[in-house]
Amino acid sequence: MIISKTPFRLSLFGGGTDFPSYYLKNGGCVIGGTIDKYCYVTARYLPNVFDFKHRIVWSKNETVKNYKDIIHPTVRSVFKLMNLKKGHEIHYQGDLQKNSGLGTSSSFCVGLINALYRLQNKNIDKKNLALKAIYVEQNMLKENCGSQDQIWAAYGGFNIIKFKKKGNFEVIRIKKSNKMIRNLDQNMFLIYTGINRFSDSIEKDKIKNLDKNLNNLDKIKDITNYFVKNINNNFSIDLCASLMNDYWDIKKKLSNKVTNPLINEIYKEGINNGAIGGKVIGSGGGGFILFCCKKNKQKKFLNSFKKLPIIKFKFTDVGSDIIFRNN
Repeated sequence: MIISKTPFRLSLFGGGTDFPSYYLKNGGCVIGGTIDKYCYVTARYLPNVFDFKHRIVWSKNETVKNYKDIIHPTVRSVFKLMNLKKGHEIHYQGDLQKNSGLGTSSSFCVGLINALYRLQNKNIDKKNLALKAIYVEQNMLKENCGSQDQIWAAYGGFNIIKFKKKGNFEVIRIKKSNKMIRNLDQNMFLIYTGINRFSDSIEKDKIKNLDKNLNNLDKIKDITNYFVKNINNNFSIDLCASLMNDYWDIKKKLSNKVTNPLINEIYKEGINNGAIGGKVIGSGGGGFILFCCKKNKQKKFLNSFKKLPIIKFKFTDVGSDIIFRNN
């Protein structure tokens, strides 16, 4: 039996420039990091005493004789990619809601591939782990998704990820001792909107309008590069919050599905009660809103959201990891 532990991610700036349809022509850049919220994948060989070959336990409990009959699209695709011959049992557990903008589906894909490789006593490095997850989601599942989530899940840490026009990527790690990361840990909160949405339709709409959005995506990349340049020298929580607001204003122009009246109301409520910056995490449409709020305003801010789930988090250094092995 193998258990993998894979972090969720929090993207600060650059979302959209990690679409292959954008960065293969223009290059892309994102910055953000993995947080101390995880998904866990348990994988083991299933004894051949049952009248089925595979058992997959997630929000459903699947028992099938052929991997082609598996309902969960990621599990089915990974089984096909790895050409698994033996019977397997897979269990999924997560710290936070799926479809909430924290890269949960990519974290699951990375964690599943990692667990299955280790179950076969094979090693896989971080780069290939990320690339296989990207291949599964973009090529096999034909999902409308970018390339950042899989990289963060595999590598872990607070990173600048640069996407090159030739299709390769570079991961630049920012040390956790960096003052910027400590400030972010102390002054940021996630508020759950209560809206569970599928990012695919929102991202599809953004990609469909890519030509119209090139100017906006260029502006998002400019904001990201400006933040990167100021990480060590001129960083302040005020600068980060200001750029978050600028980024959110542009992001809303990428698709009319990015925001809605409830999101706008929650954002306004946060700003009116002490937050100095905010934006929706992930594709938009629901999930979590990230707020930046200084310590002297945090009590008022938190009291204003007593009816909504508030998630405090810290950035972490480790990507998908094997935390239990017995095989």
